[in-house]
Amino acid sequence: QVQLVESGGGLVQPGGSLRLSCAASGRTLSGYAMAWFRQAPGKEREFIVGVSRGSDTTYHDDSVKGRFTISRGNAESTVYLQMNSLKSEDTAVYYCAASRYPVGVPTLPSAYDYWGQGTQVTVSS
Repeated sequence: QVQLVESGGGLVQPGGSLRLSCAASGRTLSGYAMAWFRQAPGKEREFIVGVSRGSDTTYHDDSVKGRFTISRGNAESTVYLQMNSLKSEDTAVYYCAASRYPVGVPTLPSAYDYWGQGTQVTVSS
């Protein structure tokens, strides 16, 4: 069992930046593909960015390409989401997720085995 805990959400002005963290309790995430999803009110949960199990591949949704970056911490028990040039449409609850998928970066929520509880990001002036 992998327990994931997100942190770092909050209120930020348009054009600002935030860094979200996703920490695994007591184990490494090196054996998992990792991704960030988000869900806005009234909308389905959507994939935004992920990194493969071997960290050799990252994949970004077009909506965040060039603005959001996923990375793994040195201890391999944390994954980060650096968000720059934030827009009001980025407002959502952000979730990290872990998948045993062996190759590449899955984008469907059903491919992920473990989820965090989510952290709210609000972009507003």
